[in-house]
Amino acid sequence: MEKSSTGLDENVAGLLCYVLGWISGLVFILIEQESKFVRYHAMQSIYVFGAITVAAIILGWIPIIGTVISALIGLIGVALWIFLMIRAYQGAKPKVLWAGDLAEKWVQKKGG
Repeated sequence: MEKSSTGLDENVAGLLCYVLGWISGLVFILIEQESKFVRYHAMQSIYVFGAITVAAIILGWIPIIGTVISALIGLIGVALWIFLMIRAYQGAKPKVLWAGDLAEKWVQKKGG
């Protein structure tokens, strides 16, 4: 793997984009200037875990059923989080439904 502009190997930086969900994605989108691989994972992290966070907060306000659905989304989020970190470390660029496409378009538009 090549080095990113952060000095980290791209696969390590890609993994770190997911470690704190959308927060670490935001950090890497701000500090990574060159690697399309890292920027892709950072944007996908922002989209996926940002959406999960918003959905969990909104659903959490709905009594009983909202709490149950929010918990299920949380479990799916944890499984997705582990999967994405592993795949990024392996050097892959998995696309999570709509988020992967949006991240790819963003990276191509912004360059890097």
